[in-house]
Amino acid sequence: MPDAALTATLRGRRILLVEDDYMMAQDLANELQGAGVDVLGPVPDIRGALALLDAGPAPDGAILDINLGGEMVYPLADTLQARDIRFVFATGYEGWSIPERYRNLPRLEKPLGLRQIAEVLVA
Repeated sequence: MPDAALTATLRGRRILLVEDDYMMAQDLANELQGAGVDVLGPVPDIRGALALLDAGPAPDGAILDINLGGEMVYPLADTLQARDIRFVFATGYEGWSIPERYRNLPRLEKPLGLRQIAEVLVA
């Protein structure tokens, strides 16, 4: 599928963005919004993400930074799995450094592109 067609599949979707790096979070949020995504967040921690999850309709997917200022995102990943919400880890970590039970889950290396996100969360 061509890039434009693939990224168009993101339009109208609600995506939770959990990223503690302010500039990276804002850049990605702006890029997603430009593609027609309803961005929930960005939020820099698990508490903020859980508050957004509990406040409204479930998102169609989520983008999770693994290390949120020293707080690992895995409990949030467990919550998303329990609620059957697709997500992708966004990280610079090598696969071997991720706990074994999470290694086979979708993972993208930063910086993320819309095509990569669409391939994981929509396709």
